[in-house]
Amino acid sequence: MSLYDDAVLVLKGYEGQEELRQAYLDHLAAHPDGMWKSCGSGHLTASALVIDPSRGRVLLTLHRKLRMWLQMGGHCEPGDASLEAAALREAAEESGIAGLALLPGGPVRLDRHPIPAPCHWHLDVQYAVLAPPGAVQEISDESLDLRWFGYHEVADVADESVVRLLEGTRARL
Repeated sequence: MSLYDDAVLVLKGYEGQEELRQAYLDHLAAHPDGMWKSCGSGHLTASALVIDPSRGRVLLTLHRKLRMWLQMGGHCEPGDASLEAAALREAAEESGIAGLALLPGGPVRLDRHPIPAPCHWHLDVQYAVLAPPGAVQEISDESLDLRWFGYHEVADVADESVVRLLEGTRARL
């Protein structure tokens, strides 16, 4: 199965955010290249919130270009077998943590946000991943900083999208 086909199946099975979910599906139907950064009208991305529920905290990255505290994530790559695989790959690359495990149940949320030209939109499919006990993070080239925040601290440092992703993740836990 192609990554495109996987994305369509994931989105068709996603419950919630009906209007946004349909917008993602419509985008893919209109843009066969809608999984890739080269699609100028926008493209799907995959992200994951790294969470350590035993310690009540999440790992956020200070994004190098956007200078915002965000979950790990980014563009899909040809070698990604699925959106889940892309989200897990991005989380491992950007956190430096081995042994991350996807929170079961598929995507936690969807978030569509504008980005600078030449593309116009990221249609982000957001997952959550569990950090293994004793996880030690390692900053990547894509980050200015990497830091654990207690659940109660996230609203003070991150935007509403990250706050909603944390709320959805905690509800699923």
